[in-house]
Amino acid sequence: MGLWIVYIAALLIIPIWAQMKVKKAYRQYSKVSNSSGMSGAEVAKKILHENGIFDVDVEPVKGQLSDHYDPKAKVVRLSEDNYYGTSVAGQAVAAHEVGHAIQDAEDYAFLRFRHSLVPAANLGSNLSFFLILAGVLFRASGLLLIGIVFMSAAVLFQLVTLPVEFNASNRAMHQIVSTGIIRNDEEKETRKVLDAAALTYVAAALVAVLELVRFVYMYFLMNEE
Repeated sequence: MGLWIVYIAALLIIPIWAQMKVKKAYRQYSKVSNSSGMSGAEVAKKILHENGIFDVDVEPVKGQLSDHYDPKAKVVRLSEDNYYGTSVAGQAVAAHEVGHAIQDAEDYAFLRFRHSLVPAANLGSNLSFFLILAGVLFRASGLLLIGIVFMSAAVLFQLVTLPVEFNASNRAMHQIVSTGIIRNDEEKETRKVLDAAALTYVAAALVAVLELVRFVYMYFLMNEE
């Protein structure tokens, strides 16, 4: 019983803790102006052009921390605060999203692999819950196993996301340093924003793996009965 309490607590606490960390870091450094005076949009465009990428647009999008790179539309979308603002947090986020655009331009293997997993991951996310629930309710190990297989695709997507995101952050740091966008004393602050954001992906992957392990354990218990 004690282990189950720890397990459930971990599922609830880990994602909340990660979200709190990224929001705290973003809130703190969104109030700190960067030394270059460049907006997030200007940072994004400068890095894109420095890397010979001219077919990717940069657009504002509503919402906080809604920043992302759309590989189909070839657009880096930055939340309005980051697009127009000149904060340390904004330039870090902008550089990170451009990191994904550079990955796309260079045909980065893990990014391609993640894109190929999208259909299976979406299907797994939508169907696995119902299959697993049916398997548990009706004591049908076959249904449970099929649900686990579908869920595995979604978990694999989460795991492959980790190297994609860490690589984008590393590219972001390299780009804003090599292009002279930030001073040396800003590197630590920028890294804090990027590291905090990475925690959310680590937390999501960890929770996904824990859930998968739990259902695999249930499957083996069911077959032992």
